[in-house]
Amino acid sequence: MMKQHVLKIVLGLVLLAGLWTSVHTIAPEEEGVVVTLGKYNRTLLPGLNFILPFGIETIYKIPVQRQLKQEFGFRTVQAGQRTTYSKSPYMDESIMLTGDLNIADVEWVVQYRIVDSYRFLFRVRNAEETLRVMSESVMRKIVGDRTVNEVLTVGRQEIATRAEELLQAMSDEYENGIRIDQIVLQDVNPPDPVKPSFNEVNQAQQQRETLINQAEAEYNREVPRARGEAREMIELAEAYALNRVNDAIGDAARFNSIYTEYILAPEVTRQRLYLETMERVLPTMGSKIIVDERGNNVLPLLNLEQTRRGAN
Repeated sequence: MMKQHVLKIVLGLVLLAGLWTSVHTIAPEEEGVVVTLGKYNRTLLPGLNFILPFGIETIYKIPVQRQLKQEFGFRTVQAGQRTTYSKSPYMDESIMLTGDLNIADVEWVVQYRIVDSYRFLFRVRNAEETLRVMSESVMRKIVGDRTVNEVLTVGRQEIATRAEELLQAMSDEYENGIRIDQIVLQDVNPPDPVKPSFNEVNQAQQQRETLINQAEAEYNREVPRARGEAREMIELAEAYALNRVNDAIGDAARFNSIYTEYILAPEVTRQRLYLETMERVLPTMGSKIIVDERGNNVLPLLNLEQTRRGAN
């Protein structure tokens, strides 16, 4: 009787163990890769799934719908509103030699997704560690082809883009089932011992750019104004020249017309010119005195000035 109870208990435990090792829940962002005695068998979709118990089949849950990341030169200790990082144990990953034989401290993040769970598990041994080695190799190659100024300033985006292209090409070549979403240069600095010198250089470059911008602004303000003033002077001179030319043409035409009349009637024309001239000259004079060339006395003929004032 006792043996029967023990046998039932053992069978119950075996059933519970079999049930425990055969029932698996796959999350919505995962796939389940089933291996039977070390050989790939099938891929399971999210939900409640069953496999052969007691190690006959093994399931690997691969997060194919989740974006994963690898950090280089630092690690995130605690994520949240005030994220904390740890850097000191990982300096060897980020210290690199640039193309002009300077040292740069390059921290970056690789964001990727697993798009083929079969290739991820079976094409490359330890695909995530291999990806880390590939990422570091690619970044060192790209940084080694550029100057330290490019790495620290204008070349950062181009470096990240080029690293993403090369890393994706290597992943495709190795068939590791990984798609690279993005590579982000988190922080790029010179090593701590030379940071003050680099900061001074950056400040000098910024001051230089500021002075250049100020000079260009002054140039853009003064040169158009000077050009406008020059244009105005040219137009005034052209107008003055045109006016003088027109006056000269008019005077010449008037002279020619008078000369033509003079040829036809010299005496009449001479008399008319004399009278017109006297008409213009006499009003500009003061008191007038007319003298008879045969007379011996000088007599004022008219007080023309007073007469003109009285008329006015």
